[in-house]
Amino acid sequence: MNLFNIWPGFQKTPAGLERVVLRKLPKALWLGSALPALVALLARGYPWSGSEMDVATRIQTIDILAISVVVFYWTMVLTVAIGAFIVMVMKGPAYVADAYPLENADHPAPDPRPEAGTR
Repeated sequence: MNLFNIWPGFQKTPAGLERVVLRKLPKALWLGSALPALVALLARGYPWSGSEMDVATRIQTIDILAISVVVFYWTMVLTVAIGAFIVMVMKGPAYVADAYPLENADHPAPDPRPEAGTR
């Protein structure tokens, strides 16, 4: 018994923009993650003025901001990837889940539940 029976006569939809998006996501993920990290690294080399405590506070604030931007960006990329994957799966072949003949398809039997006919 085959679990995946393709619907007879179904035509697959050709691949579209979702494949392009899925191919570009790894590069976008790395570039989008590298930019905030680069800003955090450059903040350490910048000649800050003020006391050491003020400089440490500024650098720590930039680090926290960079981490939050990266986490938000990863969430956005993951959301786009899930959407593109769903579109790709939905464009694939249709499968028959329960392909069995109905015995009373022309004349369905009445509903046996007592509350089905009353409202």
